[in-house]
Amino acid sequence: MALEKIIINKEEAGKRIDILAAEKTGITRSQIQKLIEKGSLTINSRPVSRNYRTKAGDIIEITITEEKNSELISEALPLEILYKDEYLAVVNKPSGIVVYPAAGHSRGTLMNALLYHCKKLANIGGPLRPGVVHRLDKDTSGVMVIALDDRAYYDLAGQFKQRTINRKYIALLYGNLREDKGVISLSIGRSESDRKKMSTRVKRGKEAVTTWKVIERFHGAVLIEAKLKTGRTHQIRVHFASIGHPVLGDRTYGKKIEVEVNSKEKILFPRQMLHAELLGFIHPVTGEYLEFKSPLPEDMEEKIRELRS
Repeated sequence: MALEKIIINKEEAGKRIDILAAEKTGITRSQIQKLIEKGSLTINSRPVSRNYRTKAGDIIEITITEEKNSELISEALPLEILYKDEYLAVVNKPSGIVVYPAAGHSRGTLMNALLYHCKKLANIGGPLRPGVVHRLDKDTSGVMVIALDDRAYYDLAGQFKQRTINRKYIALLYGNLREDKGVISLSIGRSESDRKKMSTRVKRGKEAVTTWKVIERFHGAVLIEAKLKTGRTHQIRVHFASIGHPVLGDRTYGKKIEVEVNSKEKILFPRQMLHAELLGFIHPVTGEYLEFKSPLPEDMEEKIRELRS
């Protein structure tokens, strides 16, 4: 059983309890609402409704009873660590690996490997994803930062929320963009027809802004650099699919898994061609700006060579 206590300050007063608790803990809003319904989340030792508005000085107490098999398992999996100190770790995530365990999938994730290599992780974020302040999709490769203590977790989460994190992605897109650079500013929300997907065609989406520029053009494809001004779920994939140029190999958005280079030959893309190349942030303790880069993985390099030839 885990108990977490949070004291509300003046700046946080007035927010709905389910929204604020999700922001402060890293637990999803739906999970927070379930904890409220069970009486496992209280304000000043009293149960509240999910739409309770917080007041300065309120004390939130969250009691989480860990379910069977909910403990993160340490696994001796290979992991490229770009930087590590007692506060955080920066890793180069390969494609094909899930960031943290989910129901029925307790092993083989990035967090299983990180626990083995780092021994210690933050307590915040839930038992199976401690210290996770952002994530990359299973088939997206590249740079990620994970907090190893609670102070670093809250600070990094704040930097992501305030949009001060520097992030650059490289992607291979289907088709040929008309301009050499541009900005996509389309709100993103949960798809109304398929709740597992995100969409720009929603009534109440959240602001999402992606800037991009062309790096190289090919027959039927284009290599681009994209920067995020916001960090919505699947943002790059959803944004480019919405303008008719989905990420190649993305089987969820756009479903363009091949490019026809001539009447007899096609280039196949077995996974989405998206790579988190750069991540920059302020160290939560030292105040130093840190920036890390990851070279394109070999499978993306190979597809670029095929497109060139």
